[in-house]
Amino acid sequence: MSTGERLAALGLTLPPVAAPVAAYVPAVRYGDLVQTSGQLPLVDGALTVTGKVGAGVSPEEATAAARTCALNALAAVADLVGDLDQVVQAVKVTGFVASDPSFTGQPGVVNGASELLGEVFGDAGRHARSAVGVPVLPLDAAVEVELLVQVR
Repeated sequence: MSTGERLAALGLTLPPVAAPVAAYVPAVRYGDLVQTSGQLPLVDGALTVTGKVGAGVSPEEATAAARTCALNALAAVADLVGDLDQVVQAVKVTGFVASDPSFTGQPGVVNGASELLGEVFGDAGRHARSAVGVPVLPLDAAVEVELLVQVR
């Protein structure tokens, strides 16, 4: 089954690549690696959730936002290399979670991104990961995710 077929089976389609909000590009290829810029939970150009997790944003909302971030990162990869069937391995996910100081569930939030990669790529979606709590993210986003993948 192709990656596109797996996305369709999940009821997902790749969105258009999110326009950068500053001076950078959505993804860069270096040899057989593609590194995405941090992707926000944008849908049709609007953030799906803003604020701090643990203070106005629930962990469940943030987990869904991390999934959206990962889908946006996959769109950036596909746009750069042609399609997601070029992905050999998800290598690293870095997730940033805008957190209330008392919130310590960042790993659970970033699972939204990690689980999507597993659903899309199977064993090739298994990756190393960091889940980092931060005081604020661009545009007051609740979550930001960047992705490193190996491609053909």
